[in-house]
Amino acid sequence: MRLVTRAAAAALRLPAARTGRVTVTRDIPVRVRDGVTLRADHYAPDLPGAHCVLIRTPYGRGGPIRLLGRLIAERGFHVVIQSCRGTYGSGGEFAPLVHERDDGLDTLDWLRRQRWWTGALGMFGASYQGFVQWAVAADAGEDLRAMVAVVTASATRDSTYAGESFALDTVLTWAELLQAQTVPWLARQWELKRGQPRLARALAHLPLAEADRVATGVTVPFFQEWLRHHTPDAGYWRTRVFGERITEVRAPVAMVSGWQDIFLPAQLDDYARLRAAGARPRLVVGPWTHGSPGLLVASLREGLDWLDTHLAGRPAPQRAPVRVHVGGAGGGWRDLPDWPPPATPARWHLRSGGGLAPQPPEHGTPDRFWYDPADPTPSLGGPLLVAQRAGAVDNRPVEARPDVLTYTSEPLAEPVEVAGPVRAEIHLRSELSYLDVFVRLCDVDRRGRSWNVCDGLVRVEPGRFPRDPSGVVTVPVTLWPTAYRFAPGHRLRVQVSGGAHPRYARNPGAGEPLGTAVTLRAGWREILHDREHPSGLTLPLLRAPSTAGG
Repeated sequence: MRLVTRAAAAALRLPAARTGRVTVTRDIPVRVRDGVTLRADHYAPDLPGAHCVLIRTPYGRGGPIRLLGRLIAERGFHVVIQSCRGTYGSGGEFAPLVHERDDGLDTLDWLRRQRWWTGALGMFGASYQGFVQWAVAADAGEDLRAMVAVVTASATRDSTYAGESFALDTVLTWAELLQAQTVPWLARQWELKRGQPRLARALAHLPLAEADRVATGVTVPFFQEWLRHHTPDAGYWRTRVFGERITEVRAPVAMVSGWQDIFLPAQLDDYARLRAAGARPRLVVGPWTHGSPGLLVASLREGLDWLDTHLAGRPAPQRAPVRVHVGGAGGGWRDLPDWPPPATPARWHLRSGGGLAPQPPEHGTPDRFWYDPADPTPSLGGPLLVAQRAGAVDNRPVEARPDVLTYTSEPLAEPVEVAGPVRAEIHLRSELSYLDVFVRLCDVDRRGRSWNVCDGLVRVEPGRFPRDPSGVVTVPVTLWPTAYRFAPGHRLRVQVSGGAHPRYARNPGAGEPLGTAVTLRAGWREILHDREHPSGLTLPLLRAPSTAGG
């Protein structure tokens, strides 16, 4: 194993190991307050006074995370990797977010009783392994000295119901992934080789309340609950999100994310709350999706640096607190004092004939498209759970559909650099009261390929947004934040459509409950773009063009 860790450390360009001797004790029982026994592995370095790093996970303690445990331990930390309840030998039933605060705090009490305990703790992990950190962070006391939170957030409710829709692909794919951990390895490999046909059928299935059984063969309790408890005021979520107490967290926090990550907006909200409370978190956002290999490498390097500085007390590297990757041609990494950087809001207006320009429109005939939930507008790339399907892709196939409107600028004479939040405002008229509005910003290169940069969706229903006397609704759409450079000769493009399925559950159009809806109603949508209804996109400009032209 030592040869493997040496090779991995060299390939990942990690700091030098402090010891090659690590003792591993597996399946250690940890009894929590309700009598359930959780199982953990302990990686103990042959170093006196080493502090502890805790990783709590529902994804098992073998495979890559076993290598991770050894790599961190060789760099001078006790590492405890614990399976969340109901997973990989731990007792009880896995119920997402329900038990993580109590189980985490009970595990911390258990750590305090270990003979090698020094009184200082760090926590490390990505995705759900980050949620469990936030679950205990406000109550862990002075013992918690450092957190490394990777592609995660303190509150998952808004990511699950982005724009008050439902993140169907993420939630159902995750449910299928968790259930797949209980089936034999060979059966799982066969399903993957076949392209996961059961999951594909489930994503297209109605009603959604049956989709979990189609995908997995069993009813998944949390999937059913998330279909029922989707309203913003649902008390169900109050004990399952931890953002309200984030200002009480005293441990230094390092955050790593990607521009195409499913939790990016929520993670940047966490960053903003910490900054408003006077904290100085580290923030790194790269050109990554939720499962990008580059993300895992960067998070390990950043995490080890953070643990060295704030847990082990070693000298801190001299660097800016924020590091982001600017996408597009001529972008690259930028070091910043804070996020978002100072920028000038600039509006790009939708124009007649499919144009997009900084100048406001004087007049314009509305553009129309027919949205049919029986043939929902497909999602293509973007922030998805599965890395192979996520990220920036050529959008021309979806833009060729009649239910997708596009608005494109003239070729840029100078680069346009944007960094920060992106927002759209769409004025529309619809014959249906229940509908979705999906807006995507793309970069059209010199070859005509249309690469998605960021996007967002909002669900419209009666009473959410007022209608004017002519029936026009003004819909604000918050897109994913971004940092991007549009090169000279490229064009900006804005897509407007009625959905992005299965990333977001289709809007059936009849107002039936999320889980039981089966009635599909199609209808026309009109997008207005005139002086009284200036639909458009607001970009945070770092560098704006003086002119646009060929």
